[in-house]
Amino acid sequence: MNNCCIIILGITGDLGTKKIIPALYGLIRDNKNNFAFVGAGYEAMDAKQVLERARAYIPEFNEQIWTELTKRFVYQQMDVTKEKDFQQLERTVQDVEQKFNLSGNRLIYLAIPAHYFCDVTQSLLDAQIIKRNFGKEPWHRIAYEKPFGQNLLSACDINECIAQSLQESQVYRIDHYLIKELVSNIALVRFTNSIFEPLWNHQYIENVQIYLNESVGIENRGTYYDEYGVVKDVVQNHMLQMLALIAMEAPTSLQGDDIREKKAQVLAATRVVDGFLGQYQGYQQEKAVKQNSKTATFAALQLAIDTPRWKGVPFYLKTGKRLKSKETSVYITFKPANCLLTSHCPPPANQLIIRVFPDEGFVLKVNAKVPGKSNDITQVPLDFCHSCLFGPDTTIGYEQIFKDILAGQLSIGVRFDEIESAWKIVDALEQVSLPLYHYEQNSTGPKELIAFARKHNMEWQT
Repeated sequence: MNNCCIIILGITGDLGTKKIIPALYGLIRDNKNNFAFVGAGYEAMDAKQVLERARAYIPEFNEQIWTELTKRFVYQQMDVTKEKDFQQLERTVQDVEQKFNLSGNRLIYLAIPAHYFCDVTQSLLDAQIIKRNFGKEPWHRIAYEKPFGQNLLSACDINECIAQSLQESQVYRIDHYLIKELVSNIALVRFTNSIFEPLWNHQYIENVQIYLNESVGIENRGTYYDEYGVVKDVVQNHMLQMLALIAMEAPTSLQGDDIREKKAQVLAATRVVDGFLGQYQGYQQEKAVKQNSKTATFAALQLAIDTPRWKGVPFYLKTGKRLKSKETSVYITFKPANCLLTSHCPPPANQLIIRVFPDEGFVLKVNAKVPGKSNDITQVPLDFCHSCLFGPDTTIGYEQIFKDILAGQLSIGVRFDEIESAWKIVDALEQVSLPLYHYEQNSTGPKELIAFARKHNMEWQT
């Protein structure tokens, strides 16, 4: 990790501007390693213009750090369909490595659409920008930004193409949601607390609800979003990954491939039971959205996990854009206790709430007696506020991604069998042709949520 040339294809896109360049700035700020950066994009710009667009997205801006980044950043305009541009990219990388006395370690990050992954990987190999690496020094690693494919067939084609050319240890399929502090903390909290693990099964848990609510619309991603929609954009990756962390069996250890193995087993046993889709009013007027588009911006789903641990426990997923508030949370509702000492029967159910955003932390709701009342019950929240105890999580998500890949931490990536199982779930969902309803912006979603809750004898938590 001491030194590396980081090469980003697609640096001029929205992701490059808002997330990746601020992450490169963070790597320079830490000043512990010798880095240089080569950004490549389709737009005719110079390095200064590329960086300047990202300046507004850098917290606690420091002019000295920014100056150092500009010294170490080179931009090349390129068309990823042209072999001569890859040959030029290799010459550019060699020049940069020589200028900054780098050892030849390379990290290539593909922030480009998935349908380019196979051809671009082959072009990178042909131009010797990346080489098949068996753990020797210098190392070459490559990261593929989600989504990995458009369906199961395309994902399998991409993976087969990559597997023929590269070692699995070189490949990182990135779901940036997995590096969020509270998401990565889910398994640790569950498996290291004896008050949770013995109760983590169908005998004690009533249902699990996972929410990823967004207040924003599709912004400037109309072309991408209208092709993928909410299910492929966030359900297939972020939400199913959270479900897998909640539902997995105990791994051998809480690191590396042990967790990935158990997550893969959960997703292989997961199926869609019921659900519906939605589209916010005004979506069809968004820039680059097709006229009369049927693309969903909202999904409410019931899933089942066919394992002995989760027999009969419904998992509810709800996500959408242009909703009333932004929230990412997991609600685990336990079955009510028996009626013994109270006239309030059944007593309110205990609940564990895992808040990813906002106000990261955990809340455990327990029952207690109302002071001055004989048997009246009130729910008391036992609240762990992550930012209150440890301060705000200042690590920029993509900065941590780069650090983990540079350190060779394979757990930052998603194994292909996880992706394969997730796409099987999504492909099966699309074959069902779920109904699509419209909903008002700044609402909680379609009005059909009420009927869905009644049908399944459940209550939405948000």
